[in-house]
Amino acid sequence: MTTTGEEHTTAGTGPWWWVRWRSAVLDAGLATASAVECAGEGIRFAHDAGLPVPVGVGFGLIAGSVLLLRRKWPIAVVLVSIAITPAQMGFLMGLVGLYTLAASELPRRIIGALAGMSFAGMLIVTFVRAHQGVVRGDVTMGDWFVPFISITTAIGMTAPPVLLGLYVGARRRLMESLRERADSLERELQLLAERAEERAEWARNEERTRIAREMHDVVAHRVSLMVVHAAALQAVARKDPEKAVKNAALVGDMGRQALTELREMLGVLRTGDGLGVRVQSVPLAAVGAAAAAAASRAADDSESGGGAGALAGVGAVSVSVSVSVEGPCLAELDELIGQSAAAGMVVDLSVEGDVRAYAPEVEQTTYRVVQEALTNVHKHAAGAKTHVRLAHRVSEIAMQVENECPPELEPGAGASVLLPSGGNGLLGMKERVAALGGVFVSGPTDVGGFRVSAVIPAEA
Repeated sequence: MTTTGEEHTTAGTGPWWWVRWRSAVLDAGLATASAVECAGEGIRFAHDAGLPVPVGVGFGLIAGSVLLLRRKWPIAVVLVSIAITPAQMGFLMGLVGLYTLAASELPRRIIGALAGMSFAGMLIVTFVRAHQGVVRGDVTMGDWFVPFISITTAIGMTAPPVLLGLYVGARRRLMESLRERADSLERELQLLAERAEERAEWARNEERTRIAREMHDVVAHRVSLMVVHAAALQAVARKDPEKAVKNAALVGDMGRQALTELREMLGVLRTGDGLGVRVQSVPLAAVGAAAAAAASRAADDSESGGGAGALAGVGAVSVSVSVSVEGPCLAELDELIGQSAAAGMVVDLSVEGDVRAYAPEVEQTTYRVVQEALTNVHKHAAGAKTHVRLAHRVSEIAMQVENECPPELEPGAGASVLLPSGGNGLLGMKERVAALGGVFVSGPTDVGGFRVSAVIPAEA
């Protein structure tokens, strides 16, 4: 089937080979007009050929009705119009048939060949009829009249429908191409929107994980020290009142510090300052409207050559994630170790290399790793001597926290200092270090202790 203007993508709702009922009604009207015209012209043909008038009229009706098939078989319509040209019939069918043929998807060589045949047939028939008129004396023009009227008539009956059909066919193909591009662009934008939602969900999950790590580090360390001091306070409350007062003050200081850090973190979460996930996307309804508008603009600009660029600027989808929360730094390590020492832990700190400043993320991660390692010593190896080593290297910073085998607990004392563990401390440290491209290793030592080691690139 060859179409001449209908959308290929539209589902057919008309009868037989028509895409729409409107097209079927139009073709039926044209075929009726052509049949009436050929029937009227068949009367004169019957007189000239010496045939009965009903035969000429019937022949004209049948020949003119062939125009009903112009969308399905345009070649057949053009060939019939050429065949009845000597009988001076089917002028409407010839015009509409040539237009339909030129607007179809048939190869140009076929269109050119049939148009040339129609031109030649019309030229010969007009030349013969005009020459007969001159011979009979019906026309009293000069010798130039016969070739002039022949060429003019042949061009007038052939060139306009062919050129109009070629223009309409080219415009339709351009519109279909633009619609396909608009549909493709809409699908791409929809895919980008889906990916943006996935990235936003991933970012939200990362934020939840990061916040959980921060809360764990703040609460676990401070509360662990508070529990240790509270246990010591319970043990010495009656024996050494001055030490009990000191431990009580330390517990108060730890609690206030924990509350301060929690307030700061919750304040960031409430205000959203320095912590955010921003997603900018084009709604799908707007994408569809923009794509359709782009196709319409491209069609309007096709004559001036601007159709190819009319699809630009339909929309875009972008996702940006920014995370920035202030945290501790390496300068606070002495205070951190001092707090553990005040809780009764024997901590040995050694620093190698030239101390220098690092990116905030690197210093914060280094601090949190040491903090969590000390917290684990408080939880699982209370009283064990601990060694904290920090090495400043050319392109990285390395840290190691190793505790010796914990001493035997006195009877009845273990229950008061044992702390619950959620099992997320080591996992959180590993995630922090891996996020910066570093290496994290942890495990027991040969002498019964435990070692936590990490190496982080200086330019993470």
